[in-house]
Amino acid sequence: MFFLLSKFCFLCFCARADLWVTGYYPGYHEGTMAATNIDFKTITHVVHFALVPTATGGINSNANSISFTSATNLISLAHAANRKAIICVGGAGSQSGFQGATSPANLPAFISSLTNFMAAYGYDGIDLDWEPLPATDAAQYTNLVNGLRAALNGFPQHKLLTVAAAAYPPYGDPPNSEAAMFASIQNQFDQINVMTYDLSGPYGGWVTWFNSPIYNGGTMFPNTTELVPSIDGSISTFISNGVTPAKLGIGTPFYGYIWTKGPGMTGPRQAWPTTNVPTVSTPTYATILNTYYQSNLYHWDTNALAAYLSITNVPASNDIFLSYDNPTSCQVKISYARNRGLGGLMIWELTQDYFPAQSGGQRTPLVQAINQGLATPGFTSIQANGQTIQLSFESLPLGLYRVQWTSNASGGTWVTLTNNVPGTGNTLQITDTNSPQSQRFYRVQTPP
Repeated sequence: MFFLLSKFCFLCFCARADLWVTGYYPGYHEGTMAATNIDFKTITHVVHFALVPTATGGINSNANSISFTSATNLISLAHAANRKAIICVGGAGSQSGFQGATSPANLPAFISSLTNFMAAYGYDGIDLDWEPLPATDAAQYTNLVNGLRAALNGFPQHKLLTVAAAAYPPYGDPPNSEAAMFASIQNQFDQINVMTYDLSGPYGGWVTWFNSPIYNGGTMFPNTTELVPSIDGSISTFISNGVTPAKLGIGTPFYGYIWTKGPGMTGPRQAWPTTNVPTVSTPTYATILNTYYQSNLYHWDTNALAAYLSITNVPASNDIFLSYDNPTSCQVKISYARNRGLGGLMIWELTQDYFPAQSGGQRTPLVQAINQGLATPGFTSIQANGQTIQLSFESLPLGLYRVQWTSNASGGTWVTLTNNVPGTGNTLQITDTNSPQSQRFYRVQTPP
């Protein structure tokens, strides 16, 4: 896109616009947020959650309220916006069902059940959510993926195969076991969305930690040299084991973690005695804003790049450390995905961000923040003073930007004016002090 400054100078902004935004929409929450409130300007793929695998190779559509009416409504809305609708199978605790369904005797019938359901309802593909997925299940999982991809390839139009992958393998498995498995079958998938949330808990030998931080900030488990979990730690393992970055999406939770009880929990990196263990609960983003948020309680951890609330109560056992994703952390994740060349973002789950607006419409502030972040770097203004030109554009936290110019936008050489300009989340201003009185085009790229 070009913007006219004068008859001598134009401006072009270029950003990565191809990040997918895959959002889960549970059938059992349709009453909380109607599908008509999904923002398909932002959501590129909606995943209808979820069918449940049965140990005999069948599927249960009633467990999570997946009906033909709700499915056709969701699919028609997605298709009207030129977006994709995918049916999920699995979910937390689905391991035993998958194990039975993918036995040699049941696997062909299971694949047929899934693809027939997808085709009968009109979905654009299938999402696998086998949880937990230990290394001992890798052979059956691989057989399922290969067989399902082969069956989907039999349709006249391309059908998507996506997956929700654990950020870290189950306790006791080798640290790279899951990543290595996905590297071996990555070509079967359109998206490998990593569940980079639930990265903490009140486990023995742990400390209070964030639900979905970008970085570990150098924090280690007590009395060890092992770093605590983070998005970057998980994604780096996938990539170092051979998964193509563009295949990967990072998870964005629309819920938080409330740490309380114990000896008094008000922030990250706190330990506790074995005789006084804290508890954790998971409120939605809507609940966090409506019940807990106050500006004086808010903090941003600059090392982990994560938001939290710190609430002091009497007695101290009622103190609260509340880790959650907010608009800033959502936009930081966009920058992180762009900087590392990833495929996109994944949201669990869309209804947790839903607020009935006070004046009639509906609001989804986290989705709106993602939409705004994807639009950056956005043109703000161009000002010329003689041979000096000042360029202004919107930026994101953690973003990196390159500003270039050329005298021939139809094939000329682009010259770098400035590189690796750090984003702030606000408007950036760049000055070109050597612009001649002739035609000149500019562009801003992210990542550089």
